[in-house]
Amino acid sequence: MRSYRELFRTGEFTPLFLASAGHTTAQTVGGLALGVLVYERTGSPLLSSLAMFGTALAQVVGAVTVLSGADRLPPRAALTVLGLLFGAGTAVQAVPGLPVWAVFAVLLGLGVIGSVGGGVRYGLLHEILDRDGYLLGRSVLNMSAGVVQICGFALGGALVTTVSARGTLLLAAVLYALTALVARCGLGGRPPRGTGRATISATRRANARLWSSVPRRYVYLALWVPNGLIVGVESLYVPYSPDDAGLLLASGALGMLVGDVVAGRFLPPRWRERLTVPLCVLLAAPYPFFALGPGLPTALVLVTVAALGYAAGLLLQERLIALTPDALSGQALGLHGSGMLTMQGVGAAVAGSVAELTSPATAMATTAAASLVATLMLAPGLRGSGAAGLPVRVARPGTPP
Repeated sequence: MRSYRELFRTGEFTPLFLASAGHTTAQTVGGLALGVLVYERTGSPLLSSLAMFGTALAQVVGAVTVLSGADRLPPRAALTVLGLLFGAGTAVQAVPGLPVWAVFAVLLGLGVIGSVGGGVRYGLLHEILDRDGYLLGRSVLNMSAGVVQICGFALGGALVTTVSARGTLLLAAVLYALTALVARCGLGGRPPRGTGRATISATRRANARLWSSVPRRYVYLALWVPNGLIVGVESLYVPYSPDDAGLLLASGALGMLVGDVVAGRFLPPRWRERLTVPLCVLLAAPYPFFALGPGLPTALVLVTVAALGYAAGLLLQERLIALTPDALSGQALGLHGSGMLTMQGVGAAVAGSVAELTSPATAMATTAAASLVATLMLAPGLRGSGAAGLPVRVARPGTPP
């Protein structure tokens, strides 16, 4: 599958695309509003960055407890309930006078259930498109996320200014409810991919199987660590320049969009393995220049160029699919999503802590340098583990892949 026309003619892809875009829109607008709200109330760069990306920290809890539900729950029902729960939680965060600790308690709960949602969503994508179409379909979802974030961050900044942060959170809650409606009416009633109950022990057994493969382990770490630290850098845009945070975030989304278009549609298979590590380097390389205090135009260019490196994640996901049996595809992709979002939360905490001790600009440069070091450490293990031409062994239930 190599054309967008063929992709959108595939049954169920369009409603999945719309539901995913709506979910990303709500997260973008709501996350910016919540970060601004917490910063206004506390004046803390750390708490502000955690408010924007703190849901990700709770992903690790879901990844070790309930992630097996990604392959053991009916996809349509799971995505419908997920949209309703996120809508309700976001509405609660908009309640006037809600203590800050309660805001973060809601973030924790949303993060746990969000770990299952990612696995369900991308496992369903793999089921709809199979291996040959997954890269193109995933790139389109990434592209839509880039477009949505470009518009969403700009819209979110305008809404926070005109409607207020709490009003913006309520609008995000409505968007989540609409994604639930799209999932319920647009997706088919597919059965779960796996059998058995979604238990903690089942989650842990499958995670152990996924982690036992050395090539898969390097792919997971490359998906999680460099990316997570750079999201930590991005979490400091509000304290770095409160008036320009929306523009900086939108520029990053634009760069990510361009990178995903090139990687998903135009990059020949023979180049995918070769460019993975250079793209991870590009993701971090521009940010040390923020220590010099660049003006807004230069800062926007640096952010846009750096975000091109997010395309490495798309190429690494293709490797992960090739290294994983079909029966574990949902949990494998869910573990990727949960680990990535958890590391993004860790990155936000690290960058925010350094900013508390130094300054936002210094913290951005330091955290980006840590991302570069992580990429260089992982590079040897990524050589020779590419997906191109890799035979995929589909394991029987109960046997290691």
